[in-house]
Amino acid sequence: MEQNNYQGALQKALNSGFNAKSTTSEVIKGIDLSGKIAIVTGGNTGIGLETVKTLSQAGATIIVPARDIEKAKRNLAEISNVQIEEMDLMDPNSIDAFAEQFLNSGKSLHLLINNAGIMWVPLRRDSRGYESQLATNYLALFQLTAKLWPALKKANGARVVNVSSGGHQFSDFNFEDPNFLNREYETLQGYGQSKTAVNLFSLELDNRAKAYNVRSYSLCPGPVGETELSREAPIDLLQKLGFTDAQGNILPEVATSLKTIPQGAATTVWAATTPLLNNIGGVYCENVDIASLNANAAVIGGIMPYSLDEVNAKKLWELSEDMTEIKFDFY
Repeated sequence: MEQNNYQGALQKALNSGFNAKSTTSEVIKGIDLSGKIAIVTGGNTGIGLETVKTLSQAGATIIVPARDIEKAKRNLAEISNVQIEEMDLMDPNSIDAFAEQFLNSGKSLHLLINNAGIMWVPLRRDSRGYESQLATNYLALFQLTAKLWPALKKANGARVVNVSSGGHQFSDFNFEDPNFLNREYETLQGYGQSKTAVNLFSLELDNRAKAYNVRSYSLCPGPVGETELSREAPIDLLQKLGFTDAQGNILPEVATSLKTIPQGAATTVWAATTPLLNNIGGVYCENVDIASLNANAAVIGGIMPYSLDEVNAKKLWELSEDMTEIKFDFY
């Protein structure tokens, strides 16, 4: 019987040999990506930039779509085998244009790493009226993957790696009001439901795509310092959560618990390249291994069962097609 990860059936550690402190250079050791093509969203800053560096060093050619081309050129200038293209995840037309350009090249796509995301933002909406964290962190990811599907299928062995977050614990997916039209907006609930959506999508995509030799994964990078993710975070909220003092300075005990960027990007690189996952998909990873199921919201780490629910995964798929007006064409 074909295995799937509905209800977390496959959420068991593989004893990968790595851990929370493992770095990208350790994870990529012995991996040859010569001749492989990767797309990494958000690849010009933070863990996305580290991911691009690591894949490049292993021989891959990487395409980095970016909203700010000049910034991307500056940040990626020293990395070989990198091509920068324009794309804005808040603009559906921009996503279509980028994907069409890639498909027109006739190339196969071996790795799609959906890394870009936003957090801690005030209530904003895109041109369709969709809440910005849902639009950027999830719907854009769904659209880009759907549009690039022919190139993924053509690779005959592609992986889709979706960077999620332990923040999915902040919220299940709210099917009644995903865009905060009839409930008070709370930024961490918006973030949490967007990341739960990423997990449910990764689960359902793998189940539908594995027949075409495409596998899908979601992952938590862990708490990483030195990224741009918290650039809009209100100081009072960070203080309330116990991250900073009243002046916005990060507390020493919090600082010592943070991962470095090479440690934060290690799980992404592992999920994209490890042979251990050749015959396993739809799983949520953290600390460079498959994460455990966590039914206790008071405990940090692992994945909540609602993020791997079969009924919700299929329901979200249909809602995503309706919201984006895009049908995933697998054939």
